[in-house]
Parts: sequence; C-alpha cells; structure tokens
Amino acid sequence: MTPCPHPCVAAALIAARRSGQPAPASDLAHVLRSDDQAYAIQDAVAQALGWFDGGPPRHWKSGGAARTAALTHAALPAAGVRTAGQSLADLRWHQPAVEAEIALRLARDVTPAQAQQLTHADAPYLVDAVAVAIEIADSRWQEGLQAPAALRLADQGSHGALLLGGWLPNHRGHDWAGQRCEVRFGAAPGAAPAIENTGAYSLGDPLWLLPIWLRHATRGARTVPAHTVVTTGSWVGALPMPADTDILVRFPGLGEVGLRAGRVHAAPDASTAQAH
Repeated sequence: MTPCPHPCVAAALIAARRSGQPAPASDLAHVLRSDDQAYAIQDAVAQALGWFDGGPPRHWKSGGAARTAALTHAALPAAGVRTAGQSLADLRWHQPAVEAEIALRLARDVTPAQAQQLTHADAPYLVDAVAVAIEIADSRWQEGLQAPAALRLADQGSHGALLLGGWLPNHRGHDWAGQRCEVRFGAAPGAAPAIENTGAYSLGDPLWLLPIWLRHATRGARTVPAHTVVTTGSWVGALPMPADTDILVRFPGLGEVGLRAGRVHAAPDASTAQAH
C-alpha cells in the first residue's frame, strides 16, 4: 500500500465515519495535488476501518465524464451494499443523492499481468452478468458534493451505499446507445419519471471502462477475484434524494431497483424475459 501522503486528510475522514459528523473541507481544500494521493488516502481509511481485512474488495465504483477524461475509482465497504428485501434502516446520510447506474460482475479472476494486457475489445468476455444499480452518493465533508474533487475522491468518491438489482446474463451486443433510463420518486401509480433519458451514459458503453478500472484495482500485485462487482457511473448525474420517499430506477429491458418503505426492491423488466 502506498504511504498516506497527508495523514490529516485521512484522519478527518476516519473521524467523520466513526462519529457520523462530517468534517470541514475548507482547511484541506488545497492539500491534495493528485489522484494518486487521493487513492493513498482511500487505502489508509479502508485499512484503519478494517473494511477489507477478510479479503480483497468485492465491490467497486468507477466512472468518468468522458472517454477523454481521467476515470476515477473507489473500493466500497461491504456494509453499505444491499440487495432485494434488505433494509437501509441502519445507514445514515447527510446530503444523499441518487445515481442510476449499471453494475458489471466479473466472470473470472484477473491478475495484474492480465490487466496490463487487456484492451477494450476484451471487455465483453470479462463479464458474466449486468445489473441495474443505485449508488446513494453522500459525503463525509460538510460541503457535501460541492467539496473539492480531490477530497471527494479521497472520500471513496463520495460513496454512501449501493443497491443492486438482479443479475442478467447475455449482455454482449447490447444497444447501449438506445438504452433508456428512468428515475421515479414517490409511489403514485402512473406518475411520470422525475428524469428519463436515452443513451445518456457518458462513456457510451459501460463495459468500456473495465480495462482501465482493472489496471487500477490490481495495483500492488493484487488479483481481482471472480464475481467482483463494479458500478460504472451515473446516467442521470446526482439527484437529491427525498427523505422517506420511495425510489425507482428502471432501465427498460434490463430491470429495475429501488426503495419501497425503506427496503430494497428489485425486479426484472417486463420485457427482459422476451429480450433475453
């Protein structure tokens, strides 16, 4: 693990997670000068809190604004990952936001040497299933998602929780440019989506980021195990999350995931069985 370059940032994040009270970012805004420094702080926080003492991370987030931009990544603590039927009552947030995402599941182990050789054309053969997902973004900084980018990255990319829908195989050749995404708040029958779009994903194809993410995840001679999950970035930005309101994210043809009365709801799309 790379030595932590700025222990004051790591200490602030560790204290915020332990106390539940966000830390001020203002005094630390210009401390971090590179993504590598932010990643070293991610590692220091994870080590201090024992997130991966039992083995390598099994859930990650990755993404970026465009293929020409630097992608960013973060390993996610297992305690915040939830699936159908599970409650979120034990989780606490400060300024949560909803991100509608596609999650990918690795078909096999990937070693550091293999990761270095991967091309974007290899990506479809690395994945055995996809799922609709919600990342609940949140921050350990008082400034929330307006904190400086490097501090947000150091804070596990402002990760709060991950809600996973059901896994769907046969993803190869999927028409991502024609894929629609819908987000709804509230349980009113027939209510219009709060937001909907088609082909709005910033990288074009979620699988495109796999070689870049895997080269990051295999740093330090680490092998990424089969069935590791990575989310790939929001199709709708970060939407403020209403309190005590049902949430539904739907990708027609792939399925839906959301919250109903505080528990994770997940279901295949009505057209999934026909399409796959």
